[in-house]
Amino acid sequence: MATGGRGPVVAMAARSTLSAESVTLFLLLVLPRVSQAQTFFFPFRQPETCGHNQYFDISALSCVACGANQRQDARGTSCVCSPGFQMISNNGGPDITCKKCPEHMKGVTEDGWNCISCPGGLTAEGKCHCPTGHILVERNVNGTLLSQATCELCDESENSFTVANALGNRCVRCEPTFINTSRSCACSEPNILTGGLCFSSTGNFPLRVISTARYGELGISFTSEWFAKYLQSSAAACWVYGNLTSCQALGNMCVMNMNYYDSSTFDACGLFQVIFENTAALGTVHSVSFWRQNLPWLFYGDQLGLAPQILSTTPLPTNFSFKGENQNTKLKFVAASYDVRGNFLKWQTLEGGILQLCPDTETRLNAAYSFGTTYQQSCEIPIPKILTDFPTPTFYDVYLEYTDENQHQYIWAVPVLNLNLQHKKMFVNQDSSSGKWLLTRRIFLVDTLSGRENDLGSQPRLIRVATQISLSIHLVPNTKNGNIYPPLITIVYSDVDIKDPNSQSVKVSFSVTYEMDQREAQVQTDIALGVLGGLAVLSSLLKTAGWKRRIGSPMIDLQTVTKFLVYYAGDLANVFFIITVGTGLYWLIFFKAQKSVSVLLPVPAQEERFVTYVGCGFALKALQFLHKLISQITIDIFFIDWERPKGKVLKAVEGEGGVRSATVPVSIWRTYFVANEWNEIQTVRKINPLFQVLTVLFLLEVVGFKNLALMDSSSSLSRSPPSYIAPYSRILRYAVSSALWLVIGIIQIVFFGVFYERFIEDKIRQFVDLCCMSNISVLLLSHRCFGYYIHGRSVHGHADTNMEEMNRNLKREAENLCSQRGLVPNTDGQTFQIAISSQMRQHYDRIHETLTRKNGPARLLSSSGSTFEQSVKAYHTMNKFLGSFIDHVHKEMDYFIKDKLLLERILGMEFMEPMEKSIFYNDEGYSFSNVLYYGNEATLLIYDLMFFCVVDLACQNFVLAAFLTYLQQEIFRFIRNAVGQKNLASKTLVDQRFLI
Repeated sequence: MATGGRGPVVAMAARSTLSAESVTLFLLLVLPRVSQAQTFFFPFRQPETCGHNQYFDISALSCVACGANQRQDARGTSCVCSPGFQMISNNGGPDITCKKCPEHMKGVTEDGWNCISCPGGLTAEGKCHCPTGHILVERNVNGTLLSQATCELCDESENSFTVANALGNRCVRCEPTFINTSRSCACSEPNILTGGLCFSSTGNFPLRVISTARYGELGISFTSEWFAKYLQSSAAACWVYGNLTSCQALGNMCVMNMNYYDSSTFDACGLFQVIFENTAALGTVHSVSFWRQNLPWLFYGDQLGLAPQILSTTPLPTNFSFKGENQNTKLKFVAASYDVRGNFLKWQTLEGGILQLCPDTETRLNAAYSFGTTYQQSCEIPIPKILTDFPTPTFYDVYLEYTDENQHQYIWAVPVLNLNLQHKKMFVNQDSSSGKWLLTRRIFLVDTLSGRENDLGSQPRLIRVATQISLSIHLVPNTKNGNIYPPLITIVYSDVDIKDPNSQSVKVSFSVTYEMDQREAQVQTDIALGVLGGLAVLSSLLKTAGWKRRIGSPMIDLQTVTKFLVYYAGDLANVFFIITVGTGLYWLIFFKAQKSVSVLLPVPAQEERFVTYVGCGFALKALQFLHKLISQITIDIFFIDWERPKGKVLKAVEGEGGVRSATVPVSIWRTYFVANEWNEIQTVRKINPLFQVLTVLFLLEVVGFKNLALMDSSSSLSRSPPSYIAPYSRILRYAVSSALWLVIGIIQIVFFGVFYERFIEDKIRQFVDLCCMSNISVLLLSHRCFGYYIHGRSVHGHADTNMEEMNRNLKREAENLCSQRGLVPNTDGQTFQIAISSQMRQHYDRIHETLTRKNGPARLLSSSGSTFEQSVKAYHTMNKFLGSFIDHVHKEMDYFIKDKLLLERILGMEFMEPMEKSIFYNDEGYSFSNVLYYGNEATLLIYDLMFFCVVDLACQNFVLAAFLTYLQQEIFRFIRNAVGQKNLASKTLVDQRFLI
């Protein structure tokens, strides 16, 4: 039973399998195969290219012949029966059957299904024709087809007042203006027929109407077909009957003409103004004196000084806040929209890109109405797209919706500043003074209608496009609750002469800006600049006085004035730096962190003064940097070798063939080694420039700190790709980049001083130790009578020794078994600031002149050999002189050692003049680094920062700024080393080939 039960199931499965295989085989045999010779192209045809007896097949996309006794229909995608043929069947599209009508019934009914006898002639389509004023009747009231059609005359008598409709198939009541004017359906003279309406010539009817469309940008005026047809009738219906739609249509034509008003002409705005002035008895709407009953609100009035009152007198009764429980960051703009004929379309919010011609995602379009977000959008639109998308203009009256404290909803009218408006033939709204502006209300985006000359169905000769729309919001001064004045829409229209539309396009833009009164901030900045600038003058005077004392010159000459200006440039650069960084951080912190809106970012035009300050600060800082660089590479330096010869040796005498006893020469390698180390530390800094640049760039570009510079209220470091990215604020970019640069730089300096120099490597102190180990002192003269001294005299007497003795000496020093390294016995002071007397300087210069004579003109030198010998002799003389000077040998050029006063350290100058004796000031701070990069880190850090920021402000590119900053660092580092090596070689007789 079980086996038998499974048999049918297995058989069915087998049949099912065979059936599936059969279907698969069938499909493979039946379905067409793609051969390599098959093509996939065919002729391109358009419906209008098909012949009279052809239709456009929407499936095959080609022209196909209609059947017998058929022709193309009006759309061109189907067929209809030819005149004199009735339709027998119709299955849709071209699938119809036609039959010829009998001789006694040559006409065809309006629906084409029946033949009928006509009372008169036939139309070109083979339908019955009736005279004017008659309607064609083909069926009884119950739908029964008449054997013969009739033409019925509509009753125009006072009882009916009917006429045939446009299709000629119904009698309808006459237009009311005909009845009101002539008590008939005819508008005969002296009555006036215009725009399909009838008016009495004896009433308040504007006879002289100017149907001119003005295009002031191109200087072209011509008669507009739209104005010619409907301007007079709209004005008359508005004035005589108070027709609301006609009044709106008249207002639209005035707006299409850029609100141009000339009291001497009856153009659209002239007619509107006449009606406005003669309907004062009707009263106003919502107590707005500029808004007359029945009329649209187009103008605010032409009184001078009215615009500032409207824009900055009454704040909007609502608050805006970025954060907190009462967060309100949405600008709820709504618009009453009208079509060109004056029909009210609907209330609609501006979200979704109603006023934005450029296409974009809804999220980015709606970002324009997020309070505090500066919005910019621009694109280029082809003229054919504009002609297709805007066959007729749509007009908007814009309002701002808000809710008061009692949760009642209100709307506030948003004024419009049309820069194309002409008043008395002047573009008054382009004036910089707002007191001359004439504000309006209604706007449109594209007008392709008024530019049509002879036929409303033809291509326009000119079109007018709103190429620039800007929405500006002004913050109420000193507000703490985010109060704003009424927003202002500024609009610019461009007139486009249509010549070759397929090759023409127009650039359009939409923007939203936020402004606040910056005068108080500018006053505070000017005060800070004045105060700090005064302090900079005092600081520069003190530096100049210190410099004069250090060069030993009491006279004020041109060089003194130049030096003062250079010092003042550096101090003033610091003033600009402090002001710009402080200003930038103020805007960054107070704008991004505020809850209720109290400050708004400066607009680009208001940033110009800030950018100027940054540029001035950079230029002055660059001058200071170059001054320091030149000062460093022109210092006088000499290495005093304390090593003494160790006995005598026998030396062959050239030319005599004998030998004689000679002093053992002192090795020059220790001097070369110290000179190399000095050369290496010339550009040592407290920060790593490459690490500085890369870290700042990483934080800006990768971490996302650059997003803090966007002109929106968000404090987030990231932005989602679909969201709108606001433009950058130059002030915020400067603030963010300078803050990061300073923070990273200070962290490096602290790390370098607290950790790196203590536990890893301190090159400055190591250099001092090296001098002591090499038994070489260093004399640095940064000024004529001022410099630095590094006492490197070995406490062991000799440094030119073997390794064993060197280690033994170091061990003795570590165990305090020898004297200390200081210049003064039993002290460790090895570094000094020195103020030398004029006598000592003169003696130094006499020897130094001989030492550097090798750099003089070749014609003044006897021979290279004698010159070198003279230089060597001068070197030994200088070495002996300076050594004896340090050892107090020259009583007439002696010195004494003292500590600097606290005030001297603060002011960076010396109160005592070295008249007879030189002065050595104890210097535990290793201030000889002032002639190196190491001692000028603040200047270098600020210079690099300002270079980075200036490049970024110019290019808006952090990557390029980082690259150029590092590049200039390396260039100046190379110049500093190269020129420094040359100066070192010339001042110390060290061969430049031995400097690495």
